[in-house]
Amino acid sequence: MADTLPANLILTMKPARMGDFFLLLQQGFDVPVLVGCTLENLLELQWQLAADYVTKRIATIFLDGRPIDDLATAIIRENSVVALSGAMPGLVGATMRRDGFYANLRRNITYREIIPDTPKRVARIHVKIFNILLPELGPDFLRRGIILGITELAYFMRNKTAAFLQDCTAAVLNGVVVAPAQLCEKMPLSGSETVYLHVITSR
Repeated sequence: MADTLPANLILTMKPARMGDFFLLLQQGFDVPVLVGCTLENLLELQWQLAADYVTKRIATIFLDGRPIDDLATAIIRENSVVALSGAMPGLVGATMRRDGFYANLRRNITYREIIPDTPKRVARIHVKIFNILLPELGPDFLRRGIILGITELAYFMRNKTAAFLQDCTAAVLNGVVVAPAQLCEKMPLSGSETVYLHVITSR
């Protein structure tokens, strides 16, 4: 997803359809953030998640494939991959849990900051959201906007049912109103490799 000018797509959906987009959030998406900051800054200041929510609900955080214990020292960089999960079952879940009883079992793979200085600037990172966090965080991410490959989104839309398209009450692609059923044909013609998708709900 290297292009700097993604297409812009705004979908207005009936509220009950928001869960249909959670698969995209689980597979992963890009968002622009201020990099060079800590994970704590990203979660609590940039994404405005309450510190209590971060502590109690986001049980496991991976940064670039490594579990995180200290949010105040882990630094976000351009193209970093951040995965957020609620509590996972079993020994694996207990081991990967932040500051959990079994965290010492994964000391060889736990993230440790080794590069002290990273310039602060706006750049994209890749985010994945899992399990109980999907309905809690997903709607806000979708409303603010997520960046996807345009072929990925076209495939997603192509596999949706007629009922899903009927529950899409409005679609605007690059400022032009488009019939939801035509999105799969219109998106590849936008001239971009990626699309900035915003999903809002109708009353």
